[in-house]
Amino acid sequence: MADIQHRSIQTNGIQMHIAEAGKGPLVVLCHGFPESWYSWRHQIHALADAGYHVVAPDQRGYGSSDAPEPIGDYTILHLTGDIVGLVAALGEEQAVIIGHDWGSPVAWNSALFRPDIFRAVASLSVPFGDRGPVAPMTAMRAAFGDRFFYQIYFQTPGVAEHELQHNIPVTMRKMLFGASGAIERSGGSFRSTGAPPASSYMLEAMPDPGNDLPSWLTPDDIDFYVKAFEGSGFRGGLNWYRNINRNWELTATFQGKKINQPALFVAGERDVVPFNSDAEARMRQSVTDLREVIMLPGVGHWTQQEAPEAVNSALLKFLGSL
Repeated sequence: MADIQHRSIQTNGIQMHIAEAGKGPLVVLCHGFPESWYSWRHQIHALADAGYHVVAPDQRGYGSSDAPEPIGDYTILHLTGDIVGLVAALGEEQAVIIGHDWGSPVAWNSALFRPDIFRAVASLSVPFGDRGPVAPMTAMRAAFGDRFFYQIYFQTPGVAEHELQHNIPVTMRKMLFGASGAIERSGGSFRSTGAPPASSYMLEAMPDPGNDLPSWLTPDDIDFYVKAFEGSGFRGGLNWYRNINRNWELTATFQGKKINQPALFVAGERDVVPFNSDAEARMRQSVTDLREVIMLPGVGHWTQQEAPEAVNSALLKFLGSL
């Protein structure tokens, strides 16, 4: 099993911590919220042992990487620019990019913006969609009205930080358990009907499994995330959400542009992110070489952590086809 090495590299004006293993073609793994490089712990060894140079960064605002204070330092241009700079800092010209959760928009847009660098793209949980005609937060507020939606809740600086940082072990247990396949759901849960009032807090209605964790999640895993967020706090990751409208503004010239590189999409059937045949059809309109869409039964949002063997198999098959 390839050893995981840790170091810091300079990219796009920040110091970025990376975990890496193996030699061969470069594969970059981009994590989501609230996670870190550690969310790819099961993939790093598998891909490195298969002959790839695997790099999983703590992205901007997370873990041991720099976390600039200004909200405006977390646009999609900053986030994709960090990965472009990472590839260059590693002395490479091309990479395959794989993302999960917020790492998926980073991966999709890296492929969209710089097809010369990113020769293939895979996404877990979050499909690609063309830029819409209305600013996303405007659409969300119209859809949810006086009901709670976490992305709207995250917009006010300081509020979500205070809640999430109040008791980080409870936060991590509730977040990881609550969006996992341990909760029965289908077709996603982003619905305005049945949502609590907009004045609600995020964690108050979420179950805390305590020590009764699902089989894929150990107390040591929780401890790792707790230590990471005790160091970094949640502000950096939350600032990604606070640029959703700004990202929409910045990408106007890319509306209608297609991703033509080989692509893969994997999601859990119990994911909180809505995905259905209509979402797949829309994605295929914009991703011209989407080679496979894989839905994992009984799996929730934390795809690569909940079902590492199935995800590793899908990724290795995709990488082997390139």
